Amino acid sequence: MIDMSSTSKKWGLKQSITLLRILVGWHFLYEGIVKVYNPEWTSFGYLATAQGPFRPIFQAMASEALLPWVDTLNWAALVFVGITLILGIFEKAGALVGAGLLLLYYLAHPSWPGMAQINTEGSYWIVNKNLIEAVVCLVLFYCPTGAVFGLSRFFSKNKANTKTELT
Repeated sequence: MIDMSSTSKKWGLKQSITLLRILVGWHFLYEGIVKVYNPEWTSFGYLATAQGPFRPIFQAMASEALLPWVDTLNWAALVFVGITLILGIFEKAGALVGAGLLLLYYLAHPSWPGMAQINTEGSYWIVNKNLIEAVVCLVLFYCPTGAVFGLSRFFSKNKANTKTELT
């Protein structure tokens, strides 16, 4: 029988959250890099088909004047979040930016009852992957693990006493 109340000495909560941080960072970095290297990519379709109470704001972002700025800020933020989370440096800032981006994505196409799901992957009811990953980013904000595995560990002034408390 497996005792779920205690963590293994070899693999515990800190290491699991560190792995989660790196995987989420990879997802953000990949999404950003794909947009950078695809000259055909634009957020126009996603923004123009926005739904819900914030529809006018997102559709305004799809205007000819704003779209180049929105596209650039989107991929730059994705790359920033990815790099900070993968490398474990400035991870709190990266996690907040990531949560903010994901909440914007969620609000552009909320999976609320009675709302058609256009330009989304899958069918959801209230909770979708953007909302889940936004909450993961909040966990990463409150439980930074760069001192466990990341550049923060190497730049720490007092390496011997560096601790990341997750309890």
